[in-house]
Amino acid sequence: MQHNDPKVIGRTFEAGPPFLVTAERIASFCAAVGDHNPLYVDAEAAKAGPYGGIIAPPAFVASFHYADKVFDQLPRFGSRGLMGGIDFELEAPIRAGDSIRVSSEVKEIYEKTGRSGTMIFVVVRSTLINQKGEVVARVDHRMMNRPRP
Repeated sequence: MQHNDPKVIGRTFEAGPPFLVTAERIASFCAAVGDHNPLYVDAEAAKAGPYGGIIAPPAFVASFHYADKVFDQLPRFGSRGLMGGIDFELEAPIRAGDSIRVSSEVKEIYEKTGRSGTMIFVVVRSTLINQKGEVVARVDHRMMNRPRP
């Protein structure tokens, strides 16, 4: 398969039902990463804070990477792959109670040769939209694959 195949580049994947963000999910994420900021885990402190309630930490956006099963639908360029990086742009805070819809598109596919050989990178851009129709974040997931011999 060509890396610039128009059937792949620009293809959009819509998620199923929206993902409900709860204070419990935010707290669980914070516990997993060791973030104890009161704006994320303490309802009273968060209420008195600049956002008026619990918000998710910036890295929480990474937890949406399987929401639309986009990675299961991409062509396989090799026998194995791994996450090669993540970049995100935050537009608005994600709040407890938000209902987040995810739409992803294949942004780019490119090849690089390093010390260990050829690698194919697939960049998927996910757009996270809340129940008000506001874009809360854009997340670029970079997956690395080894081409088949």
